[in-house]
Amino acid sequence: MNTISEAFLLSLQMMVRLDPELLRIIGLSLRVSLTAVVLGSLIGLPFGALLALTRFPGRNACIVVLNACMGLPPVVVGLIVYLILSRSGPLGTFGWLFTPAGMVMAQVVLITPIVAALSRQTVADLWIEYEEQLRSLGLTPIKAIATLLWDGRFSLSTAVFAGFGRAIAEVGAIIIVGGNINGFTRTMTTAISLETSRGDLALAMALGIVLLAIAISINAAATTLGNTARRRQGA
Repeated sequence: MNTISEAFLLSLQMMVRLDPELLRIIGLSLRVSLTAVVLGSLIGLPFGALLALTRFPGRNACIVVLNACMGLPPVVVGLIVYLILSRSGPLGTFGWLFTPAGMVMAQVVLITPIVAALSRQTVADLWIEYEEQLRSLGLTPIKAIATLLWDGRFSLSTAVFAGFGRAIAEVGAIIIVGGNINGFTRTMTTAISLETSRGDLALAMALGIVLLAIAISINAAATTLGNTARRRQGA
């Protein structure tokens, strides 16, 4: 590639003509990340609410560990999941190593602490606000989990979007677990890394533009839903 401007123009052309390779990489990235977010949210939201509303020995230690796990190094997570999915690992019989399923598993490990930690604080705040009313209806903290999760759905969506943002932009764990196999486990982030090292800046730029657009859209949606939640609380 002679110049950066030429690479940029080629990247725009790839997006305009809907280059098949570009679409394949974007499609896989979205499938893996969305699946991981759904699974991570199904685990993280109830777990975060449970931590917010219950008291048990070691709870504070659990919260400290959970908050620390929000900053888990992706390469370490990738290594751990790799060992678990390897032939000699406990889940080696499933054959998930170097597959999209293994990549989803790695992203779930990264996403779940983020969703759980953020939802814990949101549910705790809601319980403080509505405790008297909920107790008057005969709801114990455990029984109130579903009600509080539903009532705080707009605020909790911010936690889900944060998880998705972490997943879609992640590279360290999935390149270890997925192997960056062309046409099978190559995502936007791993492809950008590879194509940049190869000097194919056009594809790397096209993927970078799409990834940036997704990141902006996620932040816009999170901000909108956060404002909606604040308006509902103030009403």
